[in-house]
Amino acid sequence: MNTIDMDRLKTGEVNLGTSIMAVQFDGGVVVGADSRTTTGSYIANRVTDKLTYVHDRIYCCRSGSAADTQAIADVVHMALQQFAQANGGHPSVHVAATLFESICYSNKDALSAGIIVAGWDKESGASVYNIPLGGGLFRQPWAIGGSGSTYVYGYCDATYKEGWGRDETVQFVKNTLSLAMARDGSSGGVIRMAVITEDGVERLFVPGNELPTFWEGLEVLGKPGKQPGVVPMAVEPL
Repeated sequence: MNTIDMDRLKTGEVNLGTSIMAVQFDGGVVVGADSRTTTGSYIANRVTDKLTYVHDRIYCCRSGSAADTQAIADVVHMALQQFAQANGGHPSVHVAATLFESICYSNKDALSAGIIVAGWDKESGASVYNIPLGGGLFRQPWAIGGSGSTYVYGYCDATYKEGWGRDETVQFVKNTLSLAMARDGSSGGVIRMAVITEDGVERLFVPGNELPTFWEGLEVLGKPGKQPGVVPMAVEPL
């Protein structure tokens, strides 16, 4: 057999049907993700931490196969530790992103992994790199990924502004992920965020009952506990 049977290899895998994003701001980056992990239509874990520590001031957001992305992150984490020991300094975000991209592209027929790498380093400051399914390396001011991302590209395009500070960026990430989680059945749970700057990493948590809410169709469906009035359908006489 010359080709890999992906259906045979991936049957029953634990999948990070997910919403992940990273946004650069003046002085740092904000990474964020929902917390739902699915196995088909079954929610295997509703409080997953999809923000993975890679090195000091470098994190990655994982989407795709949970097993694949965890293994890739572990390999990159080990390689960056060796890099730091050999070179006597911290690796850059670009070095970390290049390692992720190399593994994903070299094994694109065997891995299901979409990864966002973000962080801060002395060479480039804050930076965000997107590594889509199958490999590729793209530096962007903001990046989104996972199944929920398709619902919020328009919102991000219309809302993002250059020159934001920390608070505006945190609110943007929170709003975007809440919108994605509301529409995408494979995303949900809570929001976990990390603010990465020269000073270190600050972790933030938004529980499910405190997520920002937007239009929920109450004008059409009526308020909870009340049945909306039924308007009879007009029938054209014969």
